[in-house]
Amino acid sequence: MAANCTLPVVDMAPFFAGDEGGIAGATEAVREACQTHGFFRAVNHGVPAELMARALELSAAFFALPDEKAKSRPAEGSKAPLPAGYGRYPAHAADKNEYLLICHPELGLNVYPAEPAGFREVVEECFSKLAELGLLVVEILNECMGLPSGFLKDYNSDRSFDFMAVLRYFPAMEEENSGLGKHEDGNCITFVFQDGVGRPRGPQGRPLDPG
Repeated sequence: MAANCTLPVVDMAPFFAGDEGGIAGATEAVREACQTHGFFRAVNHGVPAELMARALELSAAFFALPDEKAKSRPAEGSKAPLPAGYGRYPAHAADKNEYLLICHPELGLNVYPAEPAGFREVVEECFSKLAELGLLVVEILNECMGLPSGFLKDYNSDRSFDFMAVLRYFPAMEEENSGLGKHEDGNCITFVFQDGVGRPRGPQGRPLDPG
């Protein structure tokens, strides 16, 4: 059995504290992690742990409400850049999950469930916090790549294609066990946070340890 893969850990606190020495060290840690692994675990990133926990709690509650899922399907004729709302892969699909896709709240194209109470507010706050963190990571990557100041921010300034997906993976079966198949994301930056069920896998299919 392949050994587990430990995630590189980057402490983001210096970027919020304005600690120049710490920023240089954290930037180098990001550079090394991206070159060796392609991803890293961010800590002290400015997104409250309580907010993320609440988002997971409300998401689980939503997926347990069949009526709300039915009412949250994408609207026909929607101009959303992606099918905002609830969806589920067909039984024959390799991916075994259902999801709620949320586009940028300012576009006014999202389809939110009425229940559980507070779902929309928590999700939109999560979206806002992650968007801010994403812009910070873009700045860090810009520095790591030695690009002119603000190059990536200007190049990727259209926020209308930002999205957040809430996913629920179905229980593993003896003959099938693929919550989300092997793939490459088409976007610049992806943030992942999950509950305590299961773990994502890294190179050569090795389970990822938080580090």
